Amino acid sequence: MMKIYKIGDTCKLSELKVGQAGRLESFSNENKALRRRLLDMGLTKGVVIDIQMISPLGDPISIGLRGYQLCMRKEDMENMIVVVTKDYALPSKEKKGGR
Repeated sequence: MMKIYKIGDTCKLSELKVGQAGRLESFSNENKALRRRLLDMGLTKGVVIDIQMISPLGDPISIGLRGYQLCMRKEDMENMIVVVTKDYALPSKEKKGGR
């Protein structure tokens, strides 16, 4: 079972669950072109990133930041360190179409 991080914990961005959010502390990438592209898309130190959706096979992952949505490969998210700013909440089991 994977660990669920709490507010204030430091972890990789790829380890957050849907509904959690984290403040970007740092990221490293050997590919300078990709690093520049990520910076241009707003992935800078201090930005808050929330996990919106994870594909059925776990890759890619949809994140929200600065008012827009971005899909990223899990491999690229492995190098991003965040401080958790929003706890994980278990999904509710509501009946659909019930009266």
